[in-house]
Amino acid sequence: MPDASPDIGYSAGLPPDAALLAATVREAGALALSMFGTDVRNWTKGASSPVSEADIAANDLIRDRLQSQTPDYGWLSEESADDPERLRKHRVWIIDPIDGTRSYLAGRSDWCVSAALVENASPLLAAVFAPVTNEFYFAARGAGATLNGVPIRASAGVDFEAARLAGPKPLIERMTLPKTVQILPWIGSLALRLCGVAYDRLDVAFAGGQSRDWDLAAADLIVHEANGKLTSLAGEPIVYNRPEVTHGVLVAAGRDRHARIVEHFRIRPGS
Repeated sequence: MPDASPDIGYSAGLPPDAALLAATVREAGALALSMFGTDVRNWTKGASSPVSEADIAANDLIRDRLQSQTPDYGWLSEESADDPERLRKHRVWIIDPIDGTRSYLAGRSDWCVSAALVENASPLLAAVFAPVTNEFYFAARGAGATLNGVPIRASAGVDFEAARLAGPKPLIERMTLPKTVQILPWIGSLALRLCGVAYDRLDVAFAGGQSRDWDLAAADLIVHEANGKLTSLAGEPIVYNRPEVTHGVLVAAGRDRHARIVEHFRIRPGS
């Protein structure tokens, strides 16, 4: 992994919005880490989604920092009531204060803070920070992606010999794969699973249905800027900041391998 120095490339010399995002995500990650492994109060929202005091504390910190500096931007977060006013905004912050709350509560390392600035339905800036392992991913549209300040790039090639895959098993089983393929253990944070493609830690990552804007927006840009793609199985790009923020089955991979996967599902959609 690239050097995990906390001072590399996350605020110094960045444009104002990028510096604000990077510093805020770092601060929120430090706050969540300070509560990690403690007896935080937690509960279930909706049918089965866990949430904790740490999620709320990180969300409040991020909102205070970002909205105080960019009051004209919209806001969409997993831990905030949805405000339809965001739909009229040119730029919108899309936030998951702790992506992978189940992992967080279980004391595992596969959770992160995930935040993006979306402009006209497409990510403009992105930061994903995994505090336990001190992995800080950052991307700006047209400027590439980095991990701890070091440029990263998705794996090249189109074949699946010894390829590393992660995601829901039923999706992976729909592929025609050689015996040498490696199915990696479950990664609790979807953002980190997708970012694994950008760092060449994974060759392919799938997301099952029901992922939301806040699960995807930051990782989407990071994968894209690392010469990868994240789309539906039909190859359709993800559109953000719409009234409906839930998305179907998705796949991320380096561009050439991604094209082959999309072609596979186009020819055999029910395979």
